[in-house]
Amino acid sequence: MSGFQLGTVGALSLSVVSSVSIVICNKALITSLGFNFATTLTSWHLLVTFCLLYVALWMKLFEHKPFEARAVMGFGVLNGISIGLLNLSLGFNSVGFYQMTKLAIIPCTVFLQTIFFQKKFSRSIQFSLGILLLGVGIATVTDLQLNTLGSVLSLLAVLTTCIAQIMTNTIQKKFKVSSTQLLYQSCPYQAATLFIAGPFLDAFLTKQNVFAFNYTPHVLVFIVLSCLISVSVNFSTFLVIGKTSPVTYQVLGHLKTCLVLGFGYILLRDPFSWRNITGIFVALVGMLLYSYCCTLESQQKASEAALKLEDNTTDPLIRIEIESGNVHNGAAAKDPGWSLRKDLHA
Repeated sequence: MSGFQLGTVGALSLSVVSSVSIVICNKALITSLGFNFATTLTSWHLLVTFCLLYVALWMKLFEHKPFEARAVMGFGVLNGISIGLLNLSLGFNSVGFYQMTKLAIIPCTVFLQTIFFQKKFSRSIQFSLGILLLGVGIATVTDLQLNTLGSVLSLLAVLTTCIAQIMTNTIQKKFKVSSTQLLYQSCPYQAATLFIAGPFLDAFLTKQNVFAFNYTPHVLVFIVLSCLISVSVNFSTFLVIGKTSPVTYQVLGHLKTCLVLGFGYILLRDPFSWRNITGIFVALVGMLLYSYCCTLESQQKASEAALKLEDNTTDPLIRIEIESGNVHNGAAAKDPGWSLRKDLHA
């Protein structure tokens, strides 16, 4: 297995483990301890992430690489807005409709990448994504109560999330920055957006004041733990999208959903039905098909690239054609068959 494949597997594994861990931690914080301020908590996550990245930069664990300030600011603010809109969508919609909103992110991402980036998705990839979405829908969507405001907020949440995740991938490639460098530069803007809007948003949704909450030692321990895990979540998110694609990241997100449902039943004794089991099974089949199709397409592209490279390579004795016809190599001057070409095919 190549270094790139190992790095990708490591990024995917880190994303799954850290995301499932933070969901379980936050679920205990919200349901058991009554800390319902999700948006404000996310701003603290990003603030802690930036502080730890600053320490890592000071220790020279990575290199700071500044690039277009407007792109960084727009990207950071858009990410913050997408998080806020997802929380608002959950507040104004039923849980079932919110799950449908999350399912809509994959087809929306595929549509945007096809229209604006001319990216092609094969029939097999589309089929596997359809099976995945069907399975997750069976497992998670329970009711579909519609309302105008909630539907508008969900639409905006889907669009901003898709654009932000596509930007995560394109910015890393366009400006040749690593996931760590992009996260370090965008974190302050994401944190500031949510730090300002979070308390108002949470107060509107929960009718509670985050600053008046009773912060017991138990609550503080879980908040600190959640913030520390979030560093790994944020880092792995940028890493996965940079190494793979926004669609693959969303597929991974649905795997996390299935794992959270399973862990919720095992650890927290959440209610579980045959519908959940069937949905998770169908979703896992879709994920395996998607992985298989992606692997086949990657191998096919690698083979095509190797054949193209082989066709473009010259003879072992590199030929250079001198336009003036003056060849300084004595052997070549005597034998016209040894005329060397100027345009090297590397």
